[in-house]
Amino acid sequence: MTDPVSSALLTEVRALLQSARALAARQVNALQVLTNFEIGRRIVEHEQGGEARAEYGRAVVKALSMALTAEFGRGYSVDNLWMMRRFFMAYQGRHPKVETLSQVSSGPLLAAPQLPSPLPQPTPPFTLSWSHYVLLLAIDDPNERSFYEIEATRAGWSLRELRRQFDSSLYERLALSRDKDGVLALAAQGQQVTSPADLLKDPFVLEFLGLEERTQYSESDLETGLLGKLEKFMLELGQGFLFEGRQRRFSFDEEHYYVDLVFYNRLLRCFVLFDLKIGKLTHQDLGQMQMYVNYYDRHVKLAEEGPTIGVVLCKKKHDALVEITLPAGANIHAKEYSLVLPSKAELRRKLLEWTGEADAAADSLTPPQDS
Repeated sequence: MTDPVSSALLTEVRALLQSARALAARQVNALQVLTNFEIGRRIVEHEQGGEARAEYGRAVVKALSMALTAEFGRGYSVDNLWMMRRFFMAYQGRHPKVETLSQVSSGPLLAAPQLPSPLPQPTPPFTLSWSHYVLLLAIDDPNERSFYEIEATRAGWSLRELRRQFDSSLYERLALSRDKDGVLALAAQGQQVTSPADLLKDPFVLEFLGLEERTQYSESDLETGLLGKLEKFMLELGQGFLFEGRQRRFSFDEEHYYVDLVFYNRLLRCFVLFDLKIGKLTHQDLGQMQMYVNYYDRHVKLAEEGPTIGVVLCKKKHDALVEITLPAGANIHAKEYSLVLPSKAELRRKLLEWTGEADAAADSLTPPQDS
């Protein structure tokens, strides 16, 4: 007797149930975030309608915490309620006030899913979990906070991934490679990839490899470590990267050459070659990468694909050496890597210095106004 449940039917029903569970989890999460936002709104409005003293606000929150904890249990401590208040203050204007959450349930946030797969995707005003927003609220700079919210939503970062990207100073590392308009665009749009420079960070942070700064290790150790933690390395690389292979060999004039790591970027539609160097950069390293890029451009890439990008990932680079070695417009980039998380304070200081210098340069180009 044949099995009455066909594999096709089982696959379809399983996919439907998994989709429904995922959608339910997202909607429950979105409702929690929206509820906390509305609690924060009402705390602020109550304060504004009462006595204009900080002591009054603290007393209100303490009394509210005791009442809610007695009726609803954990989750409504004074600290949590202050966080909800802070959440509303940071994101007010994101969502109109609702008197009751039954108003929300009839809207797109909790729309009843249709049975045919795929299930509809809701578009809530808040896109991340409450734990994500608690972490984001620790970021004082609203531009930086907006950047991480956009990127976490776009890339589907878990809380751990968001914390790692923040700890590795992703925003500062990207901002330092852009002009002032580019920094503002990071806050409004997240990372937009339209050129090779948009893909590359300086430095790349590889603390997840566990290779101590003062421990002797080889380029092979570095390569093996990166491949062993490929998922984390891809997260550090950023948007659109696909892994193509390691130690890719090509030959000419009876000589064999090997590219350490080969990736493909689907956003720029081009190969990205990595050569790993554990010491400081030399002009020979740059010349070798130029040869690799030339070979891929002439013999590997298709006519409709973009120019190959070459990246020499080194422990120490010298900008003057890069400038004098490579021709203008060369698609070769030397980038440093760090085995420890960078100092956020130092990167922020550099960013503030850079933006101050940019302002001064712009002011110097502005013609004086007639009095």
